[in-house]
Amino acid sequence: MKIKISLLLCLALSLTGLAQKFDNLAETPPMGWNSWNKFACNINEQVIRDAADAMVESGMKDAGYEYIVIDDCWHGQRDENGFIHEDKEKFPSGMKALVDYVHSKGLKFGIYSDAGTETCGGEPGSRGHEYQDAITYAKWGVDYLKYDWCNTGTQNAEASYTTMRNALYEAGRPVLFAICEWGDNQPWEWAQDIGHMWRTTGDIYPCWDCEEDHGDWSSWGVLRILDMQEGLRKYAGPGHWNDPDMMEVGNGMSQSEDRAHFTMWSMLAAPLIAGNDLSDMSEETIAILTNEKMIAINQDSLGVQAFKYNSEDGLETWFKPLSNGEWAVTFLNRADEARDVEFNWKEHQIEDPDFDYSVDFSNTTFEMENVWKDQKLQNTNRTLKAKVPSHDVLTLRLSPKK
Repeated sequence: MKIKISLLLCLALSLTGLAQKFDNLAETPPMGWNSWNKFACNINEQVIRDAADAMVESGMKDAGYEYIVIDDCWHGQRDENGFIHEDKEKFPSGMKALVDYVHSKGLKFGIYSDAGTETCGGEPGSRGHEYQDAITYAKWGVDYLKYDWCNTGTQNAEASYTTMRNALYEAGRPVLFAICEWGDNQPWEWAQDIGHMWRTTGDIYPCWDCEEDHGDWSSWGVLRILDMQEGLRKYAGPGHWNDPDMMEVGNGMSQSEDRAHFTMWSMLAAPLIAGNDLSDMSEETIAILTNEKMIAINQDSLGVQAFKYNSEDGLETWFKPLSNGEWAVTFLNRADEARDVEFNWKEHQIEDPDFDYSVDFSNTTFEMENVWKDQKLQNTNRTLKAKVPSHDVLTLRLSPKK
């Protein structure tokens, strides 16, 4: 009886409009790791413990990563009262013990569910059990919820995600709410007051430029997903981010492609959620994921995504406004051969197409730093001449000359 009264009270409170999303979360793009890209359903408590250990030992925690997110297939069954439990074979110590272990490392714990009757992996979904699941997550100490969109039938996306937002709020523990309906219902138009981030596309795939056809749905390579972000930057900002999906850095692409992938997600002010095996990373992968100067561009307090300024012969030029009048500039070479850059700054007046940021290089001189090579360059009074290798980037940070 107490359970029913509690759930009815939660429902009544939500209907009065008192529930909301938690404020003061994700003021900069969230950083962390998710199990799905590498492990899919092959997860257990040791995999998650190893990921937490590796996040600390690799230097990723010191670089700003904080969330360890377990994706689909952790579920056991619901009990006679409808409350969800973990799979006891995969998680013999219990989910609460696993969350406590992650917290003991100074990290935060994320979990996965689905707005439908079943998850994408066929496990119990949260449909009709939203308030019960939110109570369970709060009891376990969960800090982040990825909420998927499989097996939802004729459900309304905005209503379904609002219900879970309200449930999380009434459960009382601050939770970062990650909406994952793949951009099918244009969440950027309605999700700002519901979630802290929302997926803009279908799933990512570890390739430079491809479509992986799964029959009735596809996953997409890095460039395909990058192109799908066009027109969305005006909807994102502190506390509400466009999410082009987890990263595939360290999952089989070339080092230059990984570097370009990480760069463009940083330029997009996207959540930096790693998707590789943290316990088995090369030094090159660690160096990319922990590059402090690139992360600083992603985490800039202004929270403005980059925009594509120019594209010619496979070479794109992207500008990202930063705080304190600074700019990040990336030359992205999509082509299969190297491309030469010759950029006369004084010939360019940069106007942000969505926000009130602009720069006239004929009136203002900027100091330049090559972000990936960590070296100072000459200022914008001189034409930039460089060569960008195939499937790679040249990223500069521009600071007004004092």
